Amino acid sequence: MNTASLKQDYKERIVPLLTKEFGYHTVMQVPKLKKIVINQGLGIAVADKKIIDTAIAELTAITGQKAVATISRKDIANFKLRKKMPVGVMVTLRREQMYEFLERLVRVALPRIRDFKGIEGRLDGRGNYTLGIQEQIIFPEINIDNIERLMGMNITMVTSAKTDEEGYALLREFGLPFKNNKNN
Repeated sequence: MNTASLKQDYKERIVPLLTKEFGYHTVMQVPKLKKIVINQGLGIAVADKKIIDTAIAELTAITGQKAVATISRKDIANFKLRKKMPVGVMVTLRREQMYEFLERLVRVALPRIRDFKGIEGRLDGRGNYTLGIQEQIIFPEINIDNIERLMGMNITMVTSAKTDEEGYALLREFGLPFKNNKNN
């Protein structure tokens, strides 16, 4: 299944299904996936600048889009942090790249997690979902032999859903493997 078919699946199968499930009057009311933001907080990069470069290279390989460093906004002496120091890496995916990444996440990366039994079904109250991943090695683009340290990441899926139920239904139909019990 290619990325065009995931977008096509949304238009042909998911939209009518959600319209029926929630009783929408028009197609414009059906929630859609706006963007996917992948973020790595790297506080340890204060001591070693190479960590940021490595993280940028890895995140760029995983997503297929250039990652950017996030910088600190203020000085924090206890953490030896100065203003405008790089403290993380992020990528925002939209349109085709977003669908491509979502498909690889659901079909390839998540099943590679050890003892995987599904992901939590808790959304943020506005129909958005954040998934925390402990290791970047679940993505096939990362060569295990070349990594220096395991780094986790947060993957946030931003939807146009007004409620958690609508967002949950949308992401469930996209194939996210939620655990069977839905406890919001």
